[in-house]
Amino acid sequence: MVKQSVKVIKVGGKIVEEKDSLNEFLKLFSKVSGHKLLVHGGGRSATKIAKQMGIETTMVEGRRITDDNMLTVVTMVYGGLVNKQIVAQLQAKGINALGITGTDMNLIRAEKRPVKEIDYGYVGDVTKVDVSVLKNLIKEDVTVVIAPLTHDGHGQMLNTNADTIAAEVAKALAEVFDVELIYCFEKSGVLNDAEDDNSVIPAITPASFEDLIERKIVQGGMIPKLNNAVDAVLSGVNKVRITKASNLNNDSTGTIFMKED
Repeated sequence: MVKQSVKVIKVGGKIVEEKDSLNEFLKLFSKVSGHKLLVHGGGRSATKIAKQMGIETTMVEGRRITDDNMLTVVTMVYGGLVNKQIVAQLQAKGINALGITGTDMNLIRAEKRPVKEIDYGYVGDVTKVDVSVLKNLIKEDVTVVIAPLTHDGHGQMLNTNADTIAAEVAKALAEVFDVELIYCFEKSGVLNDAEDDNSVIPAITPASFEDLIERKIVQGGMIPKLNNAVDAVLSGVNKVRITKASNLNNDSTGTIFMKED
């Protein structure tokens, strides 16, 4: 039996934060053919609203420290404001969208990250994705929009990195679908030179990824993002692509992650 295809698309950064760029992206997203699912971030909005509420934001290697107050902020911003703005715009573009978090329908379970050198607070590491929930919605032609929040099964909500959620959802869906995972952001792909948007690395394998880290071409917050891409392709996802949001529907653009030849 031939598997149906699904595209898992992740978007974040300035694209989500600014009204015009989000609207342009959602126009492109609405034109993606076949089954699709959207995972979004919203960190800059969370930081902005936290500041307005007098709550300090602390980041470590691109990851947000989430105490009680920050958990309140990200729940409001990710699960409410950003998620529902996206859903409303998709409905206006003729897409039957459903906005949810990982807590809804027990979609994504996670466990609180253990305290080692850093205490991340209420940050969750994904332990399980209930693929049956997504499978049924996808087959009903519902476009699911997932906010980056999970839960531990004992009533505790957890803040979870959106890139990781996209990878974990893609891996889970790969059990029953032919899955392509696309990360959309401001750059044209993974760059050899961060200052040269034309220096896109066309393909990355697990071995070449390690080499890029050693040579410090990939560093800081990009390492966990690309780790998710490598892990996904090694775990059954058919194709992983990192590209500029405006090139979403141009398959020949960006950086493709692949297994070793």
